[in-house]
Amino acid sequence: MPQDERDILEVLRAELAHIEQGGYGRPVRTPHTPTSIFQGSLTCINYGYPYRAHPCSECFLDSLAPPGRRAAEVPCHHIPLGADGITIEELESADNQSKLEEQVKAWLRARITEIEAQRGQTAC
Repeated sequence: MPQDERDILEVLRAELAHIEQGGYGRPVRTPHTPTSIFQGSLTCINYGYPYRAHPCSECFLDSLAPPGRRAAEVPCHHIPLGADGITIEELESADNQSKLEEQVKAWLRARITEIEAQRGQTAC
């Protein structure tokens, strides 16, 4: 059960801004090491920890992954990003960073719009 007390809408907005500002580009200090969607930003409840201080089951993103994939090492990478069911894991395996980011941005925009509609809010 998620114990993540952060506001999902604010976290998803911040993740979208992070991607739009180039946050998943190759790090200057370790350019050979790609950063991972969600794990490489403050969206991850374990961001900044050298080990996993919290189980992924405590993160709100875990509940968006299919039940059969929640036991995966990185459950949020199994969230279907569209009607075709493609996931972050599949897109990262294809090694096409721009396609990955575009798909994730589209998914984030859709989730943000959905949550705003549920809350009766409009985009800022």
